Amino acid sequence: MSAPDGNGPRSWWARAARPAPAAVPATVAARAAAGTALPLVLGLALGRIDLGVFAALGAVHATLVDRVEPARLRVPRMAAALLASALGMLVGTALQPGRVPLPAAAAALTAVALVSGALSATGPRGSAAGMLLLVSAALGGGMAAPHPWWAAAAMMPAGAATVVLLGLPARRRPHTDPRAVALAAAYDALGGLLAALGTPAGPDARRLLTARIDRVQDLLPTPRPGQPEPARLRDWRRGSLAVLAVTETAGALLWARRPVPPQVAAVPGLIARALTGDGPPPDHPVWQPDTPALRALDAALRTAVDLAAGRDAVPATAPAPPPPDPWRLRGRLLSAGSLRYGLRVALCIAAAGAATARLPLERAYWVPMTVAFVLKPDLGSVFVRAVSRIAGTLLGVLAAAGLLAVVHAPWALALAAAACVALLPYAAAAHYGLNTLVMTPLALALIQLGGRSGAAEAGPRVLDTLLAGGIVLVLGYLLWPERAPHRIEPRLAAGAEALRAYLAAVLAPRPVPVAEVWLRRVAYRALADVRREVQQGLAEPPPAGRHAAQWLPATAALERLSGAVAAYSAQLRYGGRRPEPAEAARVFAALDRLAEAAAAHRPPTGAVPGPTGPHDPARSALVRAADELDLLLR
Repeated sequence: MSAPDGNGPRSWWARAARPAPAAVPATVAARAAAGTALPLVLGLALGRIDLGVFAALGAVHATLVDRVEPARLRVPRMAAALLASALGMLVGTALQPGRVPLPAAAAALTAVALVSGALSATGPRGSAAGMLLLVSAALGGGMAAPHPWWAAAAMMPAGAATVVLLGLPARRRPHTDPRAVALAAAYDALGGLLAALGTPAGPDARRLLTARIDRVQDLLPTPRPGQPEPARLRDWRRGSLAVLAVTETAGALLWARRPVPPQVAAVPGLIARALTGDGPPPDHPVWQPDTPALRALDAALRTAVDLAAGRDAVPATAPAPPPPDPWRLRGRLLSAGSLRYGLRVALCIAAAGAATARLPLERAYWVPMTVAFVLKPDLGSVFVRAVSRIAGTLLGVLAAAGLLAVVHAPWALALAAAACVALLPYAAAAHYGLNTLVMTPLALALIQLGGRSGAAEAGPRVLDTLLAGGIVLVLGYLLWPERAPHRIEPRLAAGAEALRAYLAAVLAPRPVPVAEVWLRRVAYRALADVRREVQQGLAEPPPAGRHAAQWLPATAALERLSGAVAAYSAQLRYGGRRPEPAEAARVFAALDRLAEAAAAHRPPTGAVPGPTGPHDPARSALVRAADELDLLLR
């Protein structure tokens, strides 16, 4: 794992404004534009632009959840989110004024918000479905419904189907399959990590590799016991296990600041070229590893080379877990965390309903819709999203004013809306404020196509966004115990417990390799969660940002400890070292103290100097780790 990196003197607002690197394939942007333009053009041609607008809205929602992945994964995931979107639109149009009393409609939308928030907290797929459920319900309750009223809900899946169908691949060569491309990208990142070992760039390279491995694991379906797999899928799965095995051995070298020869660091890149058909598989690297950690890396790398060459080999890591229990989603949906988040969203939606009922807002649906977007739980800090939404809307209104001043013809507006949707995949990946900047002119262009003046709607959209942002900042952030300190500390305690279990598996009298691998992976994942929460907290203003910065040394210490435990495991396996119960007891005690400090909201104040050179392989990795923890907790 990594040490502290670019967390230095940048202020919180600079962190919040900084866009993330985003690489979006042109095919995603092209099908987003085509999927939006087609229903609008058909609507104009048939004289039913009201239906075309709702079909285009379905295409926009499909674009928000679109990914480059195999159809067997892409279609079910998108279908679940779009079903929630259509259901929300059906509920929203059924609750329009004139069909039900206003108090009943507000209560029903609050109930939808409760379900949406609980569903959003179950994971990435639930987050997308929950957000679209609430967004569509808010839109359906305020937009002018076509005749018959249920046609809006019916047209949304029709428009979304265009995006889904455009993404279905024709016969593609194995080398261009998204799984092969993602696996090659993971090997490229692995080569970058090996080249960065012993340098300050190592931690950043490790995080890039982690993200790419996560992408590979997302694309590979869970194997079904007793069901044979196609040979190509089996090869990709073995390749993913091989890159995991090399990554797990490289973690020890990253901690030890020990570099590898250039010819060794180049091997993963050559494997990547072979996976994409751009070169032959490499040969085994010729070198003389002289430490336990380097010998562990050599063994894992040889296995990866053998698999790339089509030779039979078994990666020294654990296979994927069994399929999840079908009742797992139900349990997560009804868990305390999901229900708490559902109540948080419901409270903000109820406040939005009360405010819009008392204020003369022409498009009151914009307020709850904005609340739904801002409170999506996997998009980062609520504070940053609320502020970014306001800033993005202001800039988006200016962009829309310029657009609507020069574009008047319906056909040109349809093309402009399609162009905005084409930018959405990149904007959504880069920054939430940029995403809002693109969404605002898109929404105003659709309003103009629907027969109303988009330019006249620009000013009210700013006021609606300011109102929604204020509601979220007060009721969804300031008054809610889910701010950065409360998110960081439970995750840090969980990370300490996961590391404890991993070290216990390494020290077991009869170690079970599969159990050790899975506990190591659980620990790495837990520490990645801690790092993500700290990074989000650093982007918030004081005191939240200052409190997150106080936990940064402890986070870095746990990340270093994970590498130390991996190095110690290699010392036991390849170096002939005997277990050291006394030093292990020191580490266990330090982890317990760290967890207690997290429970007491008391960040440790000790300073741990970073290593200045490679770790001496003759010295126990566990002893150095125990010394570092003692310095942190003194």
